[in-house]
Amino acid sequence: MGETLDPADWDAFRLEAHRMLDDILSYLENIRDRPVWQSIPQDVRERFRTELPLGASDLAAVHAEFTRYILPFAAGNVHPGFMGWVHGAGTPVGVVAEMLAAGLNANLGGRDHIPIEVERQVTAWMRKLFGFPESASGLFVTGASMANLISVLVARDTELGFETRCAGVEPGAKKLAAYASASVHGSIPRALDISGLGSDALRRVAVDGRFRIDLAALHAAIQADRRAGFKPFLLVGTAGTVDTGAIDHLDALATLARAEGLWFHVDGACGALAILAPQLAPLLKGIERADSLAFDFHKWGQVPYDAGFVLVRDGVLHRQTFATSEPYLRREAQGLAAGSPWPCDFGPDLSRGFRALKTWFTFKVYGADALGASIARTCELARYLENRIAQTPELELLAPVELNFVCFRYRAEESHRVNARIAVELQESGVAAPSTTVISGKLAIRAAIVNHRTRVAASCGPKHRLRERCQRGLAAAPGSRIRPAQFGRPDRR
Repeated sequence: MGETLDPADWDAFRLEAHRMLDDILSYLENIRDRPVWQSIPQDVRERFRTELPLGASDLAAVHAEFTRYILPFAAGNVHPGFMGWVHGAGTPVGVVAEMLAAGLNANLGGRDHIPIEVERQVTAWMRKLFGFPESASGLFVTGASMANLISVLVARDTELGFETRCAGVEPGAKKLAAYASASVHGSIPRALDISGLGSDALRRVAVDGRFRIDLAALHAAIQADRRAGFKPFLLVGTAGTVDTGAIDHLDALATLARAEGLWFHVDGACGALAILAPQLAPLLKGIERADSLAFDFHKWGQVPYDAGFVLVRDGVLHRQTFATSEPYLRREAQGLAAGSPWPCDFGPDLSRGFRALKTWFTFKVYGADALGASIARTCELARYLENRIAQTPELELLAPVELNFVCFRYRAEESHRVNARIAVELQESGVAAPSTTVISGKLAIRAAIVNHRTRVAASCGPKHRLRERCQRGLAAAPGSRIRPAQFGRPDRR
């Protein structure tokens, strides 16, 4: 290093950089030869508790440290055996697109430069895809949790008036009430909390046998609140609940919201991109009538983390909720300070990375049809797993398979403890990484099949002796009475 932080020897740096890129691409190419996840040894943890380095280190040495102590102990969501917590797998295209974005180091808060036009193009694509009007606005955010928060804030200010931004939510203001199913994602009550309305403003409405919001119970809750002096203002529909993948009856919710004068928001973090698959898109009928929509490209869209998105039907209301005027952010008709409105006028962030580029690359390189086909395949795999469970008397399906989520359990005494143990043993075996949830009071092993690399295969192969490790883990579950052979050969692909 000299007077700048650029390398003194560009050729040497370029050689090492190419080696680093080759290594991570090889990691993805050969991911099936690795365990999904492995526990972090204590001595590895200790390496990340050392003091801030004051002196320089060789890039190759730091990369070697990454390869040895970081790469093997990631969550594993790039692996086809990862089935927990609705994580996308990313793609090699996303890797190199992220590299290009880092090289540009663009701040997409504002000003007149082409990266913002890329984000605007993706916004235009999403408007058309979801049937939103030309007046709709869109914004890349970290994830659907932030997109949900933005939507709640727009709904709040539309209801209370935009002076709320300055005066705050006053104690004497209307007592607002919001509605969502009992299966709603936790980011919705959290958004109400952050917005100053309080999480108690959310009414969690009962669900039907398919875990969709019960329309009769919803209507009754709204009427009861009106009689009690509350002002219903927000209705949240879910397109793919995080537990079971259930999709609320969005068209009916849109009709009810319009009749009751409610802002209709759809949390589509898990399921909105099903619209890319022609055989699944009809399940989302009514999503085009939403006032706002939150979803993630980094789940089914396979864009590397993070790449969330929010669409708001009325771009004027969206901008009124966030736009500010500061002397140092003065907008001009010409020059670099042109291009108003800026993205920072539609959300809380002034400093914003170039998330749009990896999303743009993903759609341009693969095409929407291929992404839709990948989404449809994960749902086919979920139905395959559902059928295997139905053919195995020892297993019990705990929820209908609507999309790509399968919730089941092993029938046993002390079922909660046994199934929790099975999930951990599977994770520690390296063969698969499911998560758990609670369905109707029962602990479920939950397989969220999001990864485009996952497939049906006849054998898991000899590497890591995964079959034996998995069977030992299942047999080790205290009180489970599991006979490992009854499951056949586990598939880590």
